[in-house]
Amino acid sequence: MLDKSIVFMRSLAAGEIEQEVVFPFPAIDPDEGETLGAVIESVDQMLEGRDEEFRAWDVAGELPAEFLEEMKEFGLFGLIIPEDAGGMEFGNLAYSRTLQQVARHDASVAVTIGAHSSIGMRGLKLYGSDEQKAKWYEKLATGEMIAAFCLTEPGAGSDAAAVRTTASDEGDHYLLNGSKIWITNGGMADFFTVFAKTGEKDGKSKLSALIVTRDMEGVSTGHHEDKMGLRASSTTSVYFENVKVPKENLLGPLNGGFKVAMNILNNGRSGVGGGAVGAMKKLIALSARHAMERKQFGRPIGSFGLIKQKVGHMMVDCYASEAAVTMIAALADREYEDFSVEAAIVKIFSSEAMWRTADEALQTAGGGGYMRELPYERIMRDARINRIWEGTNDILRLYIALTVLNDVGQGLREMAKSLKGIFDHPIKGFGLLTNYARKRANWATGLPVSSKTELDKVHVALRPQAEVFEDLTRELAAMVDRLLRKHGKNIIDKQFATRRLADVMIDMWILVCVLSRVTASIESKGLEAAEPEIQIARVFAGQAKRRTRANFRKIDNNDDELIKALAEHAYQAEGYSWDVI
Repeated sequence: MLDKSIVFMRSLAAGEIEQEVVFPFPAIDPDEGETLGAVIESVDQMLEGRDEEFRAWDVAGELPAEFLEEMKEFGLFGLIIPEDAGGMEFGNLAYSRTLQQVARHDASVAVTIGAHSSIGMRGLKLYGSDEQKAKWYEKLATGEMIAAFCLTEPGAGSDAAAVRTTASDEGDHYLLNGSKIWITNGGMADFFTVFAKTGEKDGKSKLSALIVTRDMEGVSTGHHEDKMGLRASSTTSVYFENVKVPKENLLGPLNGGFKVAMNILNNGRSGVGGGAVGAMKKLIALSARHAMERKQFGRPIGSFGLIKQKVGHMMVDCYASEAAVTMIAALADREYEDFSVEAAIVKIFSSEAMWRTADEALQTAGGGGYMRELPYERIMRDARINRIWEGTNDILRLYIALTVLNDVGQGLREMAKSLKGIFDHPIKGFGLLTNYARKRANWATGLPVSSKTELDKVHVALRPQAEVFEDLTRELAAMVDRLLRKHGKNIIDKQFATRRLADVMIDMWILVCVLSRVTASIESKGLEAAEPEIQIARVFAGQAKRRTRANFRKIDNNDDELIKALAEHAYQAEGYSWDVI
């Protein structure tokens, strides 16, 4: 039986490959798969051929009421709600796949569904009491109530600890005061998951999650935000003025809101990734057709090497993103205790892969891609927010790196404490020291210490790529060790170094997901049928190896201080100060 407390990437940073977590590649349950197939087919029937409407709604800046009614009737707001409450009871894998299909047609539609299910009412599913679920599940499933997630404030974006909205204890209720900004579904929602300060400890704010409904006196929303992309989705501010929230609306533990918020976001990231994959698949289809239809210099532009390179890289990015999104959804469905690092990686990689794909697809389309008549420019505008919301990619990179550095550093501190009594217990101390010395020798020489340094569940046809992963694992562990020894507790301020570490870990998680997926494909289809996927694994492994080695080299040899000095110059000059004339 698998240990659900294992965290793959955090173990990897210590040089151990917990391959049982990622092999075999997850497959959807056959019964759920049958329902999913019917839902995907129905989604296509509902949304196919409506590009003109999607474009018009983007220009107008809203989804029409009659279309929202279609979504409700179809059941798109009940995807993850149990069947006995009127929902489809999809797990994360089936839900992510559904959102992917919706996103192939329009991002604003997908985001409206995602903000409801991925985060808006996800807290109710994860932390709600039986009484709370009985009260709201059915209304949320039918879309009678649409949900929104209220965390961001004018002074609290990535820094959730800076939340200023307060919920004071008034005996039988909390008195809620404050405001939230950029709330997706804000203008149409009747169910809000709101995070507010409910106390302080050691000078730090303690947050709690509350269920707030629009019919409570003092709840109001602002105007529809005029956005760059996702223009047809509703985004507004939400205001709370002396709102009396019943005590029974507390969601999760009192003062435990930070953990509630993070778990909601972690569980919801397979939805963001699924949407990105859906958009990439649409862009690849558009680019492939355009490349073969558009002729220049007497032949299709798709016959030129540079166009093939663009489309080929789109294929690699999409396949890799889909593999990682599928894996993270499966970890959630299997109820692993902690997959926050892997979820952050998936959000970063899929959002950046989608941005690259949108950029290259528009480039392939040439001047036509810049015009509103075609969907490229709208998809590109829609894509840009993915690198910002639900945790900016910059902050998530810091989280990835600092989490594993803290784990390894804690292990070294524990070893140091044990070694303080080495003369009292020489055998114990010697054993600890010898084990760590062996690990360091393994990182330096590549000599195996245990079976957890090997990736032997990969198909033999992918053995060279598995060896790349094994080598990088040793180098990753050595990198973590080197950074801790070089910077110690000051590592938290070395953001260039932590970014490099995070980028190495991103490449390695995506690579192992790709290897797992291709292995499963070979085993089910055979080598010949899986050859294109094997090529993807070869390409991605080569890319990951080049990028990670470059990051390893820059631990000591870099221009970090020069770059920071130039930024300081710009701050002082309030801009660029070297005009030629």
